[in-house]
Amino acid sequence: MDTVIRPVPAPGTDTVKTNKSIFTDSAYIPNSKLPHSPRKAALYSAVFPGLGQAYNREYWKMPLVYAAIGTCTYFFIDNMKTYKLFRDAYRLRVDGNPDTNDKDPITVRLDPESIKVYRDQFRQYVDYSVLFFILAYGLNIVDATVFAHLRNFDMSDDLSMRISPTLINNRTLGIGVNISIGGKKAKRTGYFAGR
Repeated sequence: MDTVIRPVPAPGTDTVKTNKSIFTDSAYIPNSKLPHSPRKAALYSAVFPGLGQAYNREYWKMPLVYAAIGTCTYFFIDNMKTYKLFRDAYRLRVDGNPDTNDKDPITVRLDPESIKVYRDQFRQYVDYSVLFFILAYGLNIVDATVFAHLRNFDMSDDLSMRISPTLINNRTLGIGVNISIGGKKAKRTGYFAGR
């Protein structure tokens, strides 16, 4: 039988040793931020509208998202209620039973054809409400994704363009356009007309 001899720590010493290899690894960066993920922003906005904007730290957009989606929801509920009112009134008018009477003060003075026109009109309004809700919800997701992509985009104040006469291949005279974006002035990119 094999026996394992374990060293006994000296009295007064700490028995927990830190693994220093974690901190000396070249891939480990202790204060690194995780990259801003557009996929995560889109997922957050899809699961809960406005959460992608919060992930992007654009808190001022959250009330706009809720206003757009809330307005569409309100109009959907109101149009659906009015559609059901005219639908039921039209069914009562054309069922052929003289015992069923419409008692709603809005529809009681209308003829069946007018009720049918209103019913069809409010059915169309319900469809529009659903369409605008889907558009607002999709716009919420697209906004969160696009601004998550643009989160690390650096727009420098040093934007310049210079148009000047240039010799192309030391033979031909042409017009040169030098565009400088950002602080790197050592490397110049240019487009020459006439090539």
